Amino acid sequence: MKRYQTLLFDVDDTLLDFKAAENYALQKLFSEHDIVLTDDIKQFYQDMNQKLWSSFEKGEIKREELLHTRFSILFKKVGLTLNGAHLDNLYRQYLEESAVLIDGAKSLVQKLTKQYNLYVVTNGVARTQFIRLNNSELTTYFKDIFVSEEVGYQKPTKEFFNHVFEKIPHHSANKTLIIGDSLTSDIQGGVNAGIDTCWFNPNGSKNATPIPTYEIHRLQTLENMLLAPNFTQETPNIQSVLTS
Repeated sequence: MKRYQTLLFDVDDTLLDFKAAENYALQKLFSEHDIVLTDDIKQFYQDMNQKLWSSFEKGEIKREELLHTRFSILFKKVGLTLNGAHLDNLYRQYLEESAVLIDGAKSLVQKLTKQYNLYVVTNGVARTQFIRLNNSELTTYFKDIFVSEEVGYQKPTKEFFNHVFEKIPHHSANKTLIIGDSLTSDIQGGVNAGIDTCWFNPNGSKNATPIPTYEIHRLQTLENMLLAPNFTQETPNIQSVLTS
């Protein structure tokens, strides 16, 4: 019977609370320019930033275009013409200062690392992700950390996962599970790579596609599932919604 050996974890909004870090960094960035960050401006940024990252994941734009234009677009919205690359550097410095853990994240990886091989798979800027993981004291529980900037490809591309699998000793696709909050990046990436997927969906968002192997609403549920003495998954690609 099948039992997983390798667990691939996303970082933002799976292990680390990116929304908290983003809010902290935006507040500091706007404060530095003596501008009040309103809810409308924040929503404008989040919508725009999400569209840019989606375009990046699809290979439609380069990482540099994303990072160097999003804040020039944002500050143009409030009437300022500023250097987008400089603003992004400031933003990432502030982002690195925040490493708020998702509830149950540290306990989860502490326990799972005793029975499974844990790896990080994340899109983003390598320096920022490494600093945040170090500050959260999670790094020690992972055998390796794969960031799209260093890999040269991003989730959900098959090339990203091919690189990851080449670096994992004795890798077996049918004994690998990816855990993440993003349907378009983590779950679609797992589907593209031919591995089982676990969608972390704490807000109970609706989903039409892609269909994950599992859906969980709390990290504790994943811990209970993977550490159960008799846990096996014999029917991949059949969604199990786990809420306990």
